[in-house]
Amino acid sequence: MLEGNRVSRISVRGFAVASATAVTTVGAVVGVASGSTAQPSNEAEATASDATLLADIPAGQQAQVQTSSLEQQAQTQAIAADNAAQKTAEEAARKKAAEDAIAKQQDAQAAKEKAEKEAKEREEAKKEAASRSETRDASSFATQSSYSVAQIQAMARQMVPSGQFQCFSNIVDHESSWNYKAVNASSGAYGLFQALPASKYSTAGADWQTNPATQIKWGLNYMNSRYGSPCEAWSFWQANSWY
Repeated sequence: MLEGNRVSRISVRGFAVASATAVTTVGAVVGVASGSTAQPSNEAEATASDATLLADIPAGQQAQVQTSSLEQQAQTQAIAADNAAQKTAEEAARKKAAEDAIAKQQDAQAAKEKAEKEAKEREEAKKEAASRSETRDASSFATQSSYSVAQIQAMARQMVPSGQFQCFSNIVDHESSWNYKAVNASSGAYGLFQALPASKYSTAGADWQTNPATQIKWGLNYMNSRYGSPCEAWSFWQANSWY
């Protein structure tokens, strides 16, 4: 009985040694994970002095105590490692969430800008269509024996979309000064737009020589088909002094 009591006491103290060692190991693992150096606890130092008592345990029981100690130590180290891994995973998750939030914000801003641009383009197209619908065709003007510059310009204002008229007028100013009978003595270019050959106007009407509205119709069609609009034609003219 005395021997049995003695073994039980030493076994318990052996477990205490194992527990203290495990606590010290956990502190070292956590310290490494957090970037600090773990220091042995006073409890571990005090209990470690009892480790020499293991020599008094019979061989079979000593192995059992040591095995239990190693198992507990391994379990404690595994828990510490899991905690460190969980902390790393949480940091990665927070970083990923922040990156996703920024990406979503950027996508939303891009979508907003695209929608605003498309809405603006639709509005401009609507205005352009409305402006075109208000214009008159060349055939709607009564034929006269002659036309003043003011009358020709009034025709043009009714045939050319309002947003394009100034560009249209700039070109006519430079080409003919609104003289529908202007002739270039050296090349033979004719009319408001100095078409060459002059017969090009015939695609807009047979009365192109006497009706400025027919010339205006041809000039507007030419600018739209070749450049997209009178203002695009005017931009080209400014860069090249011809169109």
